[in-house]
Amino acid sequence: MAREELTRLTGNGNGNGTCGKDDCPNVYRTASGSFVVQGDVSDAFKAPEGEGLVEIPEETLREAVRALGW
Repeated sequence: MAREELTRLTGNGNGNGTCGKDDCPNVYRTASGSFVVQGDVSDAFKAPEGEGLVEIPEETLREAVRALGW
């Protein structure tokens, strides 16, 4: 799936202004309602085959929740 097919919930200039580009932590929503998270690769533990771990700031997650109206 291409980034253009996702709804970007964070980093749209609505937050603190530190994440206005595509190369920083972001949360996206897919057409099916699931989420794609972009962040720094984490090595907190070994993820199962086919999965990966990313680390995002708390503020990015809070911004995504606000964007969804939760």
